[in-house]
Amino acid sequence: MSRFFRLTVAMAFLAALNVQAEPLTLIFAGDVMLDDGPGRLIAKGGDPLAPFAKTLKAADYRIANLETSVARSGKPLADKPYTFRAHPRTLRILQGRFDAVTLANNHVGDYGHKALLETMQRLDRAGIAHFGAGKNLVEAHKPLWIERQGLKIAILGYNEFAPRAFEAGADTPGTAWSEDDHVISDIRAAKAAGADLIIPFMHWGWEYEPAASQRLQSFARRMIAEGASMVVGSHPHVTQGADVYQGKPIIYSLGNFVFDGFDAPEARVGWLLRLKLDKTGVLEWDTLAAHMDKHGTPHPMPGALTPCGKAGDTQVAQCRNP
Repeated sequence: MSRFFRLTVAMAFLAALNVQAEPLTLIFAGDVMLDDGPGRLIAKGGDPLAPFAKTLKAADYRIANLETSVARSGKPLADKPYTFRAHPRTLRILQGRFDAVTLANNHVGDYGHKALLETMQRLDRAGIAHFGAGKNLVEAHKPLWIERQGLKIAILGYNEFAPRAFEAGADTPGTAWSEDDHVISDIRAAKAAGADLIIPFMHWGWEYEPAASQRLQSFARRMIAEGASMVVGSHPHVTQGADVYQGKPIIYSLGNFVFDGFDAPEARVGWLLRLKLDKTGVLEWDTLAAHMDKHGTPHPMPGALTPCGKAGDTQVAQCRNP
């Protein structure tokens, strides 16, 4: 090998190291429930995600909260007023639209352990990653690892809304429960494992409350102080505003995204969260308003004002939806 050739290769290698990767675009959606109205629509050949298909396709990676089991097995819990179990055919709607789902919520265990295990198996076969639940406690607390655009991102999923009976045990399947010290320990472990960015996706808060409680606000800030790059929440069936702490965004609740059965107008509007990320953290973020029709299908709301921001902001801004 000639000296000139070695020098050329070395320069090319150094130049490659200096090329900055394009930011990763990431989407979070709130509660996606594919039983009842959405399930009936899918059974008839409908597609509740069609109105947002282009938006979802434009992102590098998409994550939602799957607020149901997807199975044929199991029996509904007798002591719950609402229990959800979607037909396996509904997964075709998620394929190509969402890369991963969190199972850390208060409905994935509605039909018991058997249906939860079947749900995870069907997601695996469909090529949809899942986190926030597992065959045991250790598996339930494992992060979703995203390695794209030179980034290594850990997404953590937790539920803290009853029933806690859905929590995974040492040898039993279930969800990752949001015990504060356990969450902080998982954030530290992800950091030690080499995560560039860490994002907890929390299932928390009181239903229909317009703002997050003082406890949730305090815990969100603690997570950021411990190394989280931002915090995202869902569960209350309504949006709950956003905040910035140490320059990092907190979106307390994205509300519903695909869900029917709500009469209150505020429960029929949710947000789709879009992020641009690099190794420094969140470069830009915005929320797209989605209005759910009687079938639970979300539709864009052009002109709506929703929270947004960018790196360096000390307060949340409001952006008009395209």
